[in-house]
Amino acid sequence: MAELESTVINTNVKQKDPSTALVIAVTTRAIFNLEEEHKLYLEKGKEEYTRHQQANQDKPLPPGTAFAFIQAVQYVNKKILESNPAERELFDILVLSNNSPESGVRIINSAKHYGLEISKFCFVSDEDSTQYLKSHGVKLFLSADRTDVCNALQRGVSAALVFQQEVQAPSTPLRVVFDGDAVLFSDETDQIFQEQGLEGAVQYERAMEAIPIGEGPLKAFAMQLGKMRKKFGQEQSPIRTYLVTARSGRDMGIRAIKTLREWGLPIDEAFFMDGAPKGPILAQIQPHIFFDDGLHNIQGAQNVGVPSAWVP
Repeated sequence: MAELESTVINTNVKQKDPSTALVIAVTTRAIFNLEEEHKLYLEKGKEEYTRHQQANQDKPLPPGTAFAFIQAVQYVNKKILESNPAERELFDILVLSNNSPESGVRIINSAKHYGLEISKFCFVSDEDSTQYLKSHGVKLFLSADRTDVCNALQRGVSAALVFQQEVQAPSTPLRVVFDGDAVLFSDETDQIFQEQGLEGAVQYERAMEAIPIGEGPLKAFAMQLGKMRKKFGQEQSPIRTYLVTARSGRDMGIRAIKTLREWGLPIDEAFFMDGAPKGPILAQIQPHIFFDDGLHNIQGAQNVGVPSAWVP
């Protein structure tokens, strides 16, 4: 099936070693705002879409939801290399696209226009492009297509669905916010809550306090991020991570904190919201990306202009 993938190496960017890098794959609709073009594709078909992209190949696409996140990731690479020019544990960004190479010229030109350090552009004509994620060593996949995200999660790759929104590019350092249950952690407590209500969930957490919570779909990515963050002292780190969870700190916070400690995962700040809306605290943090499994929380984040990604 390899002939279905056409990879363009970006020679303007120093290539990273995928065996040591933290590889992030983004689709074109996650990194750029292609909503008008996508509408054209759905209404008029692939040929008309390709014609449009070729006619506008020198016109840069506007930034999309994941754009500021990718810029912040570049900033981290810069800081890592400043402290150790031989460092090989870096972020590596590749674009995974269902565009044909002909219509992909605009994508490449847009990345160059903004100075994005994207090492590879993979143009895949197959329906399920996620089959190539593992071969590229991808640790996080961001897409605007729900099927893609579900396929990636089934393949064991940390993945999230990006919704197109207008976002203000926050300043550096890179700030990443994780929800707890069903994102960093497994959904075991969520399931108890659904079946037995809050009281049942609280009793379960107290009984299980000494046992770490199971792994969630974004644990692997968070661990890689934590490993990179440990290269710096806490004050100098160009990466800041946050846990913003609906759990209450009094009844259900201890097990979450003990689990993070057991994993060796450093988190800069943790907010136990006890079911309160997350939007106000996210507006204060101003993250480059917020991962949550609850669509109401994603909506709340979008309402305050925070780039968010849903983990289905």
